[in-house]
Amino acid sequence: MSADRGEPVGIDALLDRVRADLDRVTAKEAFAEASEGALLVDIRYAALRERDGLIPGALVVERNELEWRLDPLGSHRAAEATGHDLRVVVICNEGYASSLAAVSLRQLGLYRATDLVGGFQAWRAEGLPVSTPAE
Repeated sequence: MSADRGEPVGIDALLDRVRADLDRVTAKEAFAEASEGALLVDIRYAALRERDGLIPGALVVERNELEWRLDPLGSHRAAEATGHDLRVVVICNEGYASSLAAVSLRQLGLYRATDLVGGFQAWRAEGLPVSTPAE
């Protein structure tokens, strides 16, 4: 391995490393932050959303589109991507992919981006609001 690339790291070590810089939130904290203006962003794929439901008010963005939709300077940004100071809480199914996604958003300058510990499953386990996709 070349010196410029550094030593390889496994996914568990990478998660530990990136999470050290995130102020991850619990489901109840995310619910409270959403009521104060934080943007909840659901990056789960369609089959999981169809199976388990949606968080009312959350912006649904497939993971492969996340950076393009949330970059406040991007030409493909969502209307909700109002500025780099926006509080964004990324939600995946169990809280793994969302950590990596939140770090990616921070690299775009969304310095308040974080993720939900335990993901959608933690949200649902807390009994927080969930709707079916047809609602």
